[in-house]
Amino acid sequence: MVQGRGGGLGEVARRRFLLALLVRKELRVRYRASVLGLGWSYVKPAVQFGVYFAGLGMVLRQNAIGDYAVYLFGGLVVMTTFGEAVGNATRSVVANADLVRKIYLPRELFPVSSLAVAGVHLAPQLLVLLVGAVVAGWSPDLVGVGALVAGLVLLAVLALGLGLLLGAVNVLFRDVENVVDLVLVVLVWTSPVLYPWQRVADLLGADSTWFRLYQANPLTVAVELVHRGTWSHASPGNAGAMPPGLGGRCAVAFTVALVTVVVGQWVFGRLSGRFAQEL
Repeated sequence: MVQGRGGGLGEVARRRFLLALLVRKELRVRYRASVLGLGWSYVKPAVQFGVYFAGLGMVLRQNAIGDYAVYLFGGLVVMTTFGEAVGNATRSVVANADLVRKIYLPRELFPVSSLAVAGVHLAPQLLVLLVGAVVAGWSPDLVGVGALVAGLVLLAVLALGLGLLLGAVNVLFRDVENVVDLVLVVLVWTSPVLYPWQRVADLLGADSTWFRLYQANPLTVAVELVHRGTWSHASPGNAGAMPPGLGGRCAVAFTVALVTVVVGQWVFGRLSGRFAQEL
């Protein structure tokens, strides 16, 4: 067995060639003997979008929100990418047990490669979102483009931190991956993806502590940033429906995400010396 600690995220940056190999390996394994191949990254979110749009937009009349299709898909892009990145990163070290036991390489490569694969799948979803926003009447503005980029970066940083933390702990306690799966199922309801944020304000009270905690959720901020970058400029009336104080909450969310990376890296580094033994 190969013992030793991981080399940290800095060493991952120096081993970009190994990272690229792991990403290609994961994509080849995932789509082996698949007819559609990478096309599944279009099909799966399209089916999810269709189910939610039919159930909520048509049956429950949530499409009272202007340009509801763009609103819904923008939120789903954030949640599906986050769910894939964190879910796969949680399993990444265990899934690569043979490599961990036999050779030395920075252990952080495994959760980072899961994040990179999620990024590959994000690209076509983002393209579909932008095309849909253009069809709905979207006209990009500098602040909106910055908000969209900030939302995606926030999503990546948060997923990286949680992926490192959960991927390390899952080696010791395999129940973690099942808990993560359950949380990811619920997570889509904890941010304004399927409904407008005003519903939560009405339910909890706009000045309540619970509503402030809801708005402080980094995933909620990421969803709202993506909405600001696409949906809010699709129709003139949408901009007024954006929640106030997004800039300040964005700064807080990035702080939380960066702290999560620091904690995740610390826990990963502390536990990585036991990976080979535990696997």
